[in-house]
Amino acid sequence: MADSLPTEFDVVIIGTGLPESILAAACSRSGQRVLHLDSRSYYGGNWASFSFSGLLSWLKEYQQNSDIAEESTASWQGPIHETEEAITLLKKDETIQHIEVFCYASQDMDDSIEETDALQKNPSSIISSTTTKPLDSACLSEETHSLYATGHELPAKDTPKSDGEISLEVTDVEDTLAKEKYCGDKTCIHTVLDGDKDENKPIEEDNTDQPKRNKITYSQIVKESRRFNIDLVSKLLYSQGLLIDLLIKSNVSRYAEFKNVTRILAFREGKVEQVPCSRADVFNSKELTMVEKRILMKFLTFCLDYEQHPDQYQAFVQCSFSEYLQTKKLTPNLQHFVLHSIAMTESSCSTIDGLKATKNFLRCLGRFGNTPFLFPLYGQGEIPQCFCRMCAVFGGIYCLRHKVQCLVVDKESGRCKAIIDHLGQRINAKYFIVEDSYLSEETCSNVQYKQISRAVLITDQSILKADSDQQISILVVPPLESGTCAVRVTELCSSTMTCMKDTYLVHLTCSSSKTAREDLESVVKKLFTPFTETEIDKEELTKPRLLWALYFNMRDSSGISRSSYNGLPSNVYVCSGPDCGLGNEHAVKQAETLFQEIFPSEEFCPPPPNPEDIIFDGDDKQLEASGTNNIIMAKLDSSEGSKNLESPGKHLQN
Repeated sequence: MADSLPTEFDVVIIGTGLPESILAAACSRSGQRVLHLDSRSYYGGNWASFSFSGLLSWLKEYQQNSDIAEESTASWQGPIHETEEAITLLKKDETIQHIEVFCYASQDMDDSIEETDALQKNPSSIISSTTTKPLDSACLSEETHSLYATGHELPAKDTPKSDGEISLEVTDVEDTLAKEKYCGDKTCIHTVLDGDKDENKPIEEDNTDQPKRNKITYSQIVKESRRFNIDLVSKLLYSQGLLIDLLIKSNVSRYAEFKNVTRILAFREGKVEQVPCSRADVFNSKELTMVEKRILMKFLTFCLDYEQHPDQYQAFVQCSFSEYLQTKKLTPNLQHFVLHSIAMTESSCSTIDGLKATKNFLRCLGRFGNTPFLFPLYGQGEIPQCFCRMCAVFGGIYCLRHKVQCLVVDKESGRCKAIIDHLGQRINAKYFIVEDSYLSEETCSNVQYKQISRAVLITDQSILKADSDQQISILVVPPLESGTCAVRVTELCSSTMTCMKDTYLVHLTCSSSKTAREDLESVVKKLFTPFTETEIDKEELTKPRLLWALYFNMRDSSGISRSSYNGLPSNVYVCSGPDCGLGNEHAVKQAETLFQEIFPSEEFCPPPPNPEDIIFDGDDKQLEASGTNNIIMAKLDSSEGSKNLESPGKHLQN
């Protein structure tokens, strides 16, 4: 397909993240000729979801990316005219840093043999005796081995599954038992052993009162790899948020299913508690006294229309939200709930921002469930694909693994005229939309990026036991030390189609101050017990066991003004990667703002036409079957383009 690409388009979009995918759908829906490219082998960029084996392959790709040498420009300078100049794009993705992977789950004898054989067959594997322990000795066994490997291969990664107009390729990944920590251009493989115990034997506990747990081994995780859909970015959808409204308005919601987040949790005095959200939850709560219930309901009622009562907060506009809550006669217990589990803000946020966040939380209650949040089945990575599918339905052309060498800029007008791809083909267009990660260091030399600290954990039980083991929970852990940020924890059960049975997938997110492991490790220790611990007291037995952990830092390019980029042509627009926020509001706002800037007279993602309502030249008769070829239609057969509306998920409707 790449050899026969058309050379003329209205819009060329580079990158398939959420804002780019929304823009692609909006442009295609308005009748523009859209070419949507991505140098990666999967949709979504840093918004993607992977199977477990696919995630290991993604990690391997990053190590290979760091070894990419700069190509000679002579191979693609030919199509550039004398009156034009080239703006080179980046050849490797540098948005992910400080990747560290640890496996705590025990391995079967066959697994150990397989891994040993694989390392013996690899002549370039070098054992290093100098390494830093991944966690302190209180959390890991003393035997930690570090291997520097550059020759072992991981196959091409899995891509998220999907059906419909867009062909999403899925490549099998062989069962690899490598646990990898990426340090610059080297790959560090950490194997965590079970101390002096024979790792081929099951762990025996003397405590007969210990609750029975299914032992999950690493080989089981690899075997059930396709049961996992692991998001690179952890987000939830506010039920009254911009993304939900856009999904419904554009009818893109037909391509996805959602589940309610079932619990809002709080971490206080070293314990995890469930937070009452609705009026019924408040009055049924056993954590609050009757007086606290009345005080809380009165305050939440005020927050719903706080703009109508400026006299109650105007004097505290310059104060922090935490200080304001203290003036409202809220008990410390209620202040904690409101600040960290309802407003979900930092203690230092302003009073106005805290009230806005609280109101937003409250107005989202009850639309689709008893909490304000929804989660897409199969992970956040489904959402960009849904918009890509809409773009393809309306004629957009997609090419993955298609690199763009440069933007071609007219020297006289300063406008971008074309791109040149890795095949040397020149593709002309009127407008160009580029994901930030594709821009060169020269273009971004004045840009100051923030960082997001991320952790992905696989555990064997929920952080708060309940009657049902199918709970989707969100928890905000307040800063454990001064100068640190609150950590957002999202726990997903197997019914979300993101993890295998008898396990939970846990995402941790916060703004970075150090490396991801340094930022998040203390919270992990508070909530979980590493699987390899041999001496566990009774209190530790109540914690979920940690089976596998991944830490990494992700670039946060949100909030960067256009003027920060050097030499950007007027018809080239930049989309940012994921931000640190819980919702997707920034991505939707950015996509709509850029679309209105490019096509001010067009409606942003209008509802698709109903083929039954289309008529010819004022004729009252309905379209004949032969006439539908001249109309671009978005309606798909339920068996082909959309998923069942029934359980386990739900579709969004007005």
